[in-house]
Amino acid sequence: NGNAGFQQVLERLESDPVCQRLSLKSFLILPFQRITRLKLLLQNILKRTRPASEEEVQATQAYDALEKLIKDCNENVQRMKSTEELIYLSQKIEFECKIFPLISQSRRLVKCGELTALDFNNLSPKWKVTTRPIYLHLFNDCLLLSRPKE
Repeated sequence: NGNAGFQQVLERLESDPVCQRLSLKSFLILPFQRITRLKLLLQNILKRTRPASEEEVQATQAYDALEKLIKDCNENVQRMKSTEELIYLSQKIEFECKIFPLISQSRRLVKCGELTALDFNNLSPKWKVTTRPIYLHLFNDCLLLSRPKE
């Protein structure tokens, strides 16, 4: 989005009839769609092959390899989404000291959300309860509490 020249070239390519007016995103997704279609094709081949034949053995090996490839692809997509979440979060959070590196290969965000912190002031004659929002960020290896900038 920040590169106007790239945007212009991309718009020109996407409007070209050769691309059938498909977006770049659809071309990036296409290989994943083909892999899942191949899985369905191999399932149908396995249904129609003779049990204990050489064709069944080869189709089963191909199916197992394809399932492993799909699993690897899904894991990589999840890893990329997790990294994107960490990058977005690191841009939003400002640490008082830069001792804690938020972005890590092994770290992933498990859950996050807003909570309300209750502060009890027992110095006054009446118990006074004040509230303030805090945010909880649960990672697979640590828990981070943050508060909005005032």
